[in-house]
Amino acid sequence: MRILLVEDEEEIRKIIKMNLVMEDYEVITADNGLKALEIAQSQHFDLMILDVMLPEVNGFQICEQVRLRNSKVGIIIVSAKDTSEDRITGLKLGADDYLTKPFNLEELLLRVQNLLKRSNDEEAKSMETYNFGNNSINFVTYQAKGQNGYFQLTHKESLLLKLLIDRQNEVVSRTQILQSVWGYDVYPSTRTIDNFILSLRKYFEEDPRNPKFFHSIRSVGYKFTP
Repeated sequence: MRILLVEDEEEIRKIIKMNLVMEDYEVITADNGLKALEIAQSQHFDLMILDVMLPEVNGFQICEQVRLRNSKVGIIIVSAKDTSEDRITGLKLGADDYLTKPFNLEELLLRVQNLLKRSNDEEAKSMETYNFGNNSINFVTYQAKGQNGYFQLTHKESLLLKLLIDRQNEVVSRTQILQSVWGYDVYPSTRTIDNFILSLRKYFEEDPRNPKFFHSIRSVGYKFTP
């Protein structure tokens, strides 16, 4: 089992890694969020342990980006932020577990063990298919059924759809869309997002000029309502 450990405090990172290795896990580490995203996108992991307060990109942002692309990897957030609001934020963004610092190492190891076991025994909890109106989407094959029958989504279209559907009935800002779908390397213009939304309306709306599902929120972003 491969684990990505993202922690910027060196001593904590070393202690957690040592204990995980002693349990026969293969552990890759990162000390900042941007580096962690690069590693996560280029390698396979069975589980990720994410600190929240990280340089460049925080753990919540990593969690959301990873979850959009990978519904199966286990994610444990480890944070000194212990309010119920922080826990809810982490879980809403796709984390499987949330552990508050300071924590008992044995407890962390048990949570890792239980999450990996559950991941092996159960199918992924995140959706692989989604239906709304007369439309359907398969997020594994990118095949969709819209107003004119079956067609193939692009990778970016699929990621944008999944982000909006995961956050249904919530306003998602253009900045959030750029960060989550396009990543942190090079931002396209916000006009690119507008064009993608226009395409989604053409695919899925009976009347693209009067959208029922994909709504523009002036000067902010977009909202999906099923």
